[in-house]
Amino acid sequence: MYNIILGAHISEKATVIAEESNQITFKVSKDATRPEIKEAIETIYGVNVTGVTVMNVKGKVKRNVRGTSRKPGWKKAYVRLENGQDIDFASAN
Repeated sequence: MYNIILGAHISEKATVIAEESNQITFKVSKDATRPEIKEAIETIYGVNVTGVTVMNVKGKVKRNVRGTSRKPGWKKAYVRLENGQDIDFASAN
């Protein structure tokens, strides 16, 4: 389970989405599927998940003195929780 969920993704957009539509954003393994993500979140945090949306994020191209390089891509998941439920990251296992 802990190999699937790499951690919470905290950004300004993720915070707005969490407040408006009760969705939490996570960085997940590149080969994780929606059912695996749902099961992992429900097991680790003890909440009920109603939906999972997955997105592949392309790595950015960075320029420096030596030329260009590409940051690695990663996968993120928007996890929708049932109404009234929330994840407290401070007390999570």
